[in-house]
Order: sequence, then C-alpha cells, then structure tokens
Amino acid sequence: MNEASKLILSAEELQLVADTGFILTKHRIIDKVNLLLGNHAAFAQQYTATLNLPEAIKKTTPKIAKGENYLQLPWLLLDYPRLFEKENIFAIRTMFWWGNFFSCTLQLSGIYKKHYEAAILKNICNLPQQQFFICINENGWQHHFDATNYTALHTLNKADIEKIITEKKFIKIACRFSLQQWTQLPHLLQQSFITLLKLVEN
Repeated sequence: MNEASKLILSAEELQLVADTGFILTKHRIIDKVNLLLGNHAAFAQQYTATLNLPEAIKKTTPKIAKGENYLQLPWLLLDYPRLFEKENIFAIRTMFWWGNFFSCTLQLSGIYKKHYEAAILKNICNLPQQQFFICINENGWQHHFDATNYTALHTLNKADIEKIITEKKFIKIACRFSLQQWTQLPHLLQQSFITLLKLVEN
C-alpha cells in the first residue's frame, strides 16, 4: 500500500469526518460519565469514613482521570481509595470503557496484600461469585476482562482461588456492568464498592 492510498477515506470514514453530531454527542456522554463518577466518589468517601481502615487509606482523595486510547477506545476512571506507594497499593478503581463496560476493582499489593490476604481468603466465599472475577495476569495494569486477564470466581475451586491470592504479587478482584444497565449504575457501583471493601474486613 502506497502513502497516497493510506490517506484516502472510506465512505464510512468520510461520512463520520463530516458529522459533528457524533463528536458532540460523545462529549455529552463523557460529561455524564464524569458526573456519575463524581457522585460515586462522594458516596465512596462518606462510606469509607465509617470503616476501620488505616488513616493513610481513608485520607486519600478521589481522582478522576480520562483518556482516549485504552485499546484504542476512550475511558474514564475514578480511583478511591487510592494509595499508590511504589510496591504498596490499596485502591478501588471504578472504570468506564467506551463500548464495553463499567467495572469496579479492588487492587492490593505489597504491605496491603500481606495485611489483608487472610481476610480476603476468609471473606471471598461471601461474594456473589458469578458476578466477580479475579485477575490471573502478571500485569496488574490491564483492565479488560478477556480470559488472559480475568477468570470468573465461580469457575474456580477454593484451592485455585487460594493459590492465585497467595502466590501472585498483587490481588485484583473485580466486577463489571453492561452499559445497557446505565440507569442502574449509581446503585450498582455503590453496592460493588461496599462488597469489595467487605473483603478486607477482619
């Protein structure tokens, strides 16, 4: 393929490049996602303040970030709590990924993994296991739910789950929600946030 042919737009591309409506609609959707995450952050702060967690975790402030290119698609995410100290991580990440899902993920590593590992092993059986997934990837910074990254808890036995939790350098437990559940998302995100924090209760 020569350089000139690379510049030619297909009929679909030509239609889209001339259509301002799609981009303006996208901006409105992103603004609504940002508002949804902001409201969720306020709830998460209020709820976390009532828990028996280290002050270093409770004192963290919510942060919303966004980008255009996680696997070529736009995204927004809320980190709260968000304690990222080199190898020591305690975070709950709520993510919107365009065209795919909302997700809520508990991520622990370092001293926080060591401290809460026993509680998670005890409490993980209380999760609605068909709704939650555990990360099996060696890369803790991938967010998709392909089989190379997450496995549904209900497909694993107790020994499999214990092996993943104890042998990996980090713990990531997540749930995801369809974009078709949009009107239910405020409630669903709150409930998943509460459920994930219950995993670290002693």
